[in-house]
Amino acid sequence: MHVRDDAATAAATPDVDDTPKAVSRRLRLITLIATFGGLLFGYDTGVINGALPYMTDDLGLTPFTEGLVTSSLLLGAALGAVVGGRMSDARGRRRTILVLAVVFFVGALGCTFAPSTAVMVGARFVLGLAVGGASVTVPVYLAEISPAERRGALVTRNELMIVSGQLLAFTSNALIARAGGESGGVWRWMLVLATVPAVVLWSGMLVMPESPRWLASGTRFAEALAVLKQVRSRQRAEAELSEVSALAVREEQEKLGGRQDMRSTPWVRRLMLVGFGIAIVQQITGVNTIMYYGTQILTDAGFTSDGALTANIANGVISVAATFAGIWLLGRADRRPMLMTGQAGTTVALLLIGVFSVTLPAGDTRAYAVLAMTVTFLAFQQGAISPVTWLMLSEIFPMRMRGFGMGVAAVVLWLTNFLIGLVFPSLVDGIGVSNTFFLFVVAGLLSLAFVKRYVPETRGRSLEALEAELRSRYS
Repeated sequence: MHVRDDAATAAATPDVDDTPKAVSRRLRLITLIATFGGLLFGYDTGVINGALPYMTDDLGLTPFTEGLVTSSLLLGAALGAVVGGRMSDARGRRRTILVLAVVFFVGALGCTFAPSTAVMVGARFVLGLAVGGASVTVPVYLAEISPAERRGALVTRNELMIVSGQLLAFTSNALIARAGGESGGVWRWMLVLATVPAVVLWSGMLVMPESPRWLASGTRFAEALAVLKQVRSRQRAEAELSEVSALAVREEQEKLGGRQDMRSTPWVRRLMLVGFGIAIVQQITGVNTIMYYGTQILTDAGFTSDGALTANIANGVISVAATFAGIWLLGRADRRPMLMTGQAGTTVALLLIGVFSVTLPAGDTRAYAVLAMTVTFLAFQQGAISPVTWLMLSEIFPMRMRGFGMGVAAVVLWLTNFLIGLVFPSLVDGIGVSNTFFLFVVAGLLSLAFVKRYVPETRGRSLEALEAELRSRYS
């Protein structure tokens, strides 16, 4: 992996080291509050992992309806991503996050009290609207409020909160299952916990500022400067506003900002296709088969039901640890080599899961070998692929259509996720675990070829300088 000195970046970015401590604290607080959207994203996608076996008995789920309950959230997320992206461009990043917090709360309550499969699928779809909207809006908000040299670290804090939410879900699932035993409705306690961070997100965002770049895109330059002064030194805020406002005026003159531009502007259209590819690459590894069905995969490998729930916590722990490593690497390594390294690692891990499932006899040896490979898979996925994906999608699109562009790319991501989540139980039932993972290996090799040929490097540039570079490259 190519690692380069950040001296050039710092030299090109004025006042990198002169940020007052109070300003840095304000930036950290904004990041913490906004990333509760990521925590909810992680918890609501991860909680189904442990809740599903208990829910199956209470709601009478079949393999198909298991897939439907799991993937209905993902279908909602696909719609929520594009609606959330459009809303954040039209109404602002902060206001959109406030709306999403309410949807998170309502969706979690709907899932908790669902009396039937149909209601559960509908409630999971509503919850998915919030997950999809948050997956788009929170990274864009963080990217637009962060200094260039800290953008990678701050935006990927959202990925850290996503995997922390998944770890919280895995841990609370295991604790609640042990406390509740076989009592009916134990899964409802697992689901209701998601209401707490939803309240924290809504309350916190009430006192957070709007994105300065969104304000500038609407020619509200005085308000944009006031926000920049909260998270930059005065001199740097004024210099940055000058660059942002010049780009805003140019995009206003070009009327750049929506679906029509995606079809009629060649460089935007090509950039959208690259964004679609990055989104598919992140999901085609099959990561969410482990996030959603990890307990069942470990049970099939040889663990008991309770043992699988406990062992699955290891997946959450390694995801959090790997994301910390990814945040550290993003300040030192280029995005594109990180993405390719992550893809190589996940592909090898999936290959070995398939091989071990075929060659090793049922028992502890196979169970722990598969667990070791799921942990290895997640180390590469969460330490490289996922943080780079969400970061690059928040960086590559033009300012006036950043929310829309990322929203459309996220639709592709969530639809890919939906299809994989829907068909995975049926694939395992039809062709077995090994052959299913071998399919993901082939997909991983194709993804490596795509990234090597088409994905640009985005590290070390302001969003405005990056936009100018990509405009020139894809025109």
